[in-house]
Amino acid sequence: MFMYLLFALPAMLLGMWAQYKVKSNYRKYAQVGTSQGLTGAQVARQLLDAKGLQHVRVEEVSGFLSDHYDPRSKVLRLSPEVYRTPSVAAAGIAAHEMGHALQDAQSYAPLKARTALVPGVQVGGWVGPLMLMIGLIFSLNGLAILGLILFSATAVFALVTLPVEFDASRRAKALLESHNILFADEMVGVNKVLDAAALTYVAAAIQALSTVLYYAFIIFGSRD
Repeated sequence: MFMYLLFALPAMLLGMWAQYKVKSNYRKYAQVGTSQGLTGAQVARQLLDAKGLQHVRVEEVSGFLSDHYDPRSKVLRLSPEVYRTPSVAAAGIAAHEMGHALQDAQSYAPLKARTALVPGVQVGGWVGPLMLMIGLIFSLNGLAILGLILFSATAVFALVTLPVEFDASRRAKALLESHNILFADEMVGVNKVLDAAALTYVAAAIQALSTVLYYAFIIFGSRD
C-alpha cells in the first residue's frame, strides 16, 4: 500500500485540485452572461458554419459537463448547461469542442492518433491488469510483462490527448476573439475555464504514467 501511494498520491492530489479548479471556475463563469446573449449551441453552430463545417451537427446530450465531439459520426454534443445557457463558460466549452471538429476536418495528426488508439485502450485497460496479476500470482513473468505492455496503451492515450486538448483550447480562444463572439473582458473567464480543464488532462496523464510505473515496479521488483 505504501509503494502504491508513493507512485499514485501526487497524481491523485493533482487530479483532485484540477477537478476543484474546473468546477469552481465553471460555476463562477456559468453565471456570467455573454454580451451577445449566445448560448453554447449557438456559438458552436456559428463557428462551425464560419469554417465551412455545416455538415457537423450540434446536439444536446445528458450529463454534467459531458460535452464532446464525435469524429466518427461528425456530431458535436453539448451538455444541457452548455447547450442552452448564454454564459461565458458555455461559450468557451462549446468553442473548445468546435476546435476538435476543426481538428478533424483538417486531419490533425494527434487527433487521428488518439482515435486510432481507442480500441487498444479499451482492450488493454482491462485485459492488461488481469494478465499482469495472473502472471504475478503464478510467477509467469512473460505474461505479466505482456499485461504491462497492453495496459501501457492507457498511458500512451493520455499523453497523446494532451496536444489534442491544448490545441483545441488554443483554437477556441482564437476563434471566439477573431469572430467577435466574446470581448476581451469575457475572454478572461474563458481562459480560466479552459486552462483549468487542461489541468485535468495533465493530471490524468501523470496518473496513467504513475500506474504503469507502479505495475512495472511490481513486476521487476519481484525478481529481486
